[in-house]
Amino acid sequence: MKVLWVGDIVGKPGRQTFTQIVGELRESGAVDFVIANGENAAAGRGPTPELAQAILAAGADVIILGDHSWDSKEMVAGIDLEERVIRPANFPKEAPGKGWVRVETPEGPLVVMQLIGRVFMQPHQGCPFTTADRLLKGELANDRAIFVDIHAEATSEKMAFGRFLDGRVTSVTGTHTHCQTSDARIFPKGTAFMTDLGMTGPQDSVLGRQVEPVIGKFITGLPHRFDVATGDPALEGALLDVDMATGRARSIEALRLYPNSE
Repeated sequence: MKVLWVGDIVGKPGRQTFTQIVGELRESGAVDFVIANGENAAAGRGPTPELAQAILAAGADVIILGDHSWDSKEMVAGIDLEERVIRPANFPKEAPGKGWVRVETPEGPLVVMQLIGRVFMQPHQGCPFTTADRLLKGELANDRAIFVDIHAEATSEKMAFGRFLDGRVTSVTGTHTHCQTSDARIFPKGTAFMTDLGMTGPQDSVLGRQVEPVIGKFITGLPHRFDVATGDPALEGALLDVDMATGRARSIEALRLYPNSE
């Protein structure tokens, strides 16, 4: 099975790029399953349920969120209505939604799980390591194809998390920084890994935002409005070839794809 992981979709440019490229990949048969990070899809902030449904309709099978999960009050109330939209599993148990989902595919069940990092980020959240360990020993003990996102700031935390799960899950890939890393690999025990998938949105930007206001904030220290940029959009992510019978990844490669401008 060909599984596409899509890095953080940023604003309208990211949504449009996702819709065009994923539509073409689906139509050509190049991908069988799509997991997309949608936590910046609404003008750089967390999506509403309506936007999430639009991303699902455009070709995503599962949407993961992150630290912007609750930017939209509508998502707080609506996430439980759509099991294909998940938030980090190490959020408090009282939080709405779930941190993993099992999806039936023609080649068997596939699990997507998300955790959020704590280093330089959200230290008050539960430990991503022990949360993942508990789920893998509990509800997911009999699953083979398990795809894990670690939504985190620190590369060290992401890599340590990937090593911790090596041999226990199909893949561990990171999101959040919007900067794609060049370390896609298969770990010694068989788990595919990539520190950060990157961003789906305007490359002519600072992490998807207009350049000048961000520079202005650094120089002056004053508040600036960080609107989403528009120039040079691309889809970044990773493509995995997976043996669904064993849950093992045969390969993982980083992707950066540009939409057809015609």
